[in-house]
Amino acid sequence: MLAALSIRDIVLIDRLEIEFSGGMTALTGETGAGKSILLDALSLALGGRGDGSLVRHGASQGQVTAVFDVAADHVVRGILEANSIDSDNELILRRVQTGDGRTRAFVNDQPVGVALLRDIGATLVEIHGQHDDRALIDPTVHRRLLDAFGRLDVETTAVAAAHAAWRAAESEVAKLRRRIASARTEGDYLRASVEELSRLSPQTGEETELAERRHHLMQVEKIAGDLSDAHETIAGSTSPVPSLASLARRLERKRDQAGGLLDGVVEAIDRALDGLEEAETLLERSLRESAFDPKELERTEERLFALRGAGRKFDVPVENLAALREKMEADLAALESGEERLAALESAAEAARRAFDAVAAALSARRRHAAEELEARVAEELPALKLERAAFIVLVESDPEERLESGIDAVSFVVRTNPGTRPGPLMKVASGGELSRFLLAIKVALADRGSAPTLVFDEIDTGVGGAVAEAIGKRLARLAERVQVLSVTHAPQVAARAGHHFLIAKSSLPGEERVATGVSVLGGSARQEEVARMLAGSVVTEEARAAAARLIGGA
Repeated sequence: MLAALSIRDIVLIDRLEIEFSGGMTALTGETGAGKSILLDALSLALGGRGDGSLVRHGASQGQVTAVFDVAADHVVRGILEANSIDSDNELILRRVQTGDGRTRAFVNDQPVGVALLRDIGATLVEIHGQHDDRALIDPTVHRRLLDAFGRLDVETTAVAAAHAAWRAAESEVAKLRRRIASARTEGDYLRASVEELSRLSPQTGEETELAERRHHLMQVEKIAGDLSDAHETIAGSTSPVPSLASLARRLERKRDQAGGLLDGVVEAIDRALDGLEEAETLLERSLRESAFDPKELERTEERLFALRGAGRKFDVPVENLAALREKMEADLAALESGEERLAALESAAEAARRAFDAVAAALSARRRHAAEELEARVAEELPALKLERAAFIVLVESDPEERLESGIDAVSFVVRTNPGTRPGPLMKVASGGELSRFLLAIKVALADRGSAPTLVFDEIDTGVGGAVAEAIGKRLARLAERVQVLSVTHAPQVAARAGHHFLIAKSSLPGEERVATGVSVLGGSARQEEVARMLAGSVVTEEARAAAARLIGGA
């Protein structure tokens, strides 16, 4: 319920703090005292349209803060959680209105968008009046209200689940149909491609491995060529070893005749021959270890180029060739065995549709029964509200082929104000006074089902006589047994029924040439005096005071 309302610098209000209680609260005062300002301020806090003209003259901005006590299981908890807004039992909505027309919104001091503030506010407070277009006249909420009245939570949840299952099954069928159609169109291409890729048999990571192996073999090829050339030079047909060996032998034979001239030369040639022999041995070992196979390089390059050619042909990275083959094989399998699988999926979808149709039909029957009960409940309230010739009708129009998450029903509330006339929407058929009384009758019938925890009725007793005003007061009091009711009223019969009474009045500010709207709590003789004023007008007589006492006492 609404626990407190704080208003700063809004129109004629300087600073105002109001604390509210449960049950029914009457807000009364002279015409022009500021009752509509109070409701405009509350509407602003609930996400209503902002306007720079709401800011008090002389102030740069105004602010409204509404504090609510919210039950742990209230629907607003889900909205807060979905938007990551911390909350405990207390919920604070705040709206700042600047003079240039801009506004800022906060929920529990966390900045939010106005749309979210409006969604939250709609779950907390409903404002009903002769010209209110956000109340029960909106056909989009009629089905929800009827379901709440009939306590159809279990049935509506089952229908939503069945609808989701059916839609999921239909989606699978549609997906397979598209796949089969695509496979049929490209069947020959797929078969040829799968055959080619199967022969190629690409493996994940193969391109990288082949590229690295090719690079290694090319390096080995270069080294092996140099080693072979070196070995050919040292040990081949052009090797200097035989010539050096022959020269060494001739010089060795002439060494004794040379008188020591050849001693160093022969030894140097022997060392050279030993070095060349060692080099030949090392070269032969290196050639064996390099073991270069030109055919392996050729095979590696052929495989690598074949993979890269396939990648270009199928316009995919080589790394994805294996996955492409799997997909094409799956498409072919879908083509070859798809008809059988499609039949199974279609059967499952048909079963899901029949399951939905069954629970939707059951829900539709329950809705029609609830509609009859709601019509009867509202009809009980109409005579006392001087609407005895009127009728409230709940239309439940079913279309089994229109399968929605909410079922197969379109629900709308219509009224007939006089016998023999055509029923129509509340806004088009009922006059201002009739509309407000219809809304009251519906809210009383709905009571705590499908209703916000706080209901505000703005002068719904305008233009009615004493008996009707008395009936309105009784119904508001009954409604207040289940939800919090705030009633802005000019009818003493309504005010007398309230458990709490606030007087809204303008007063001059000391030392200033302007007035401000204030709110005072009335009780005892002060309340009796206000009810007497509402009865008598500007001059309150003793008879009016006595009548006021009887009204309050009787209530």
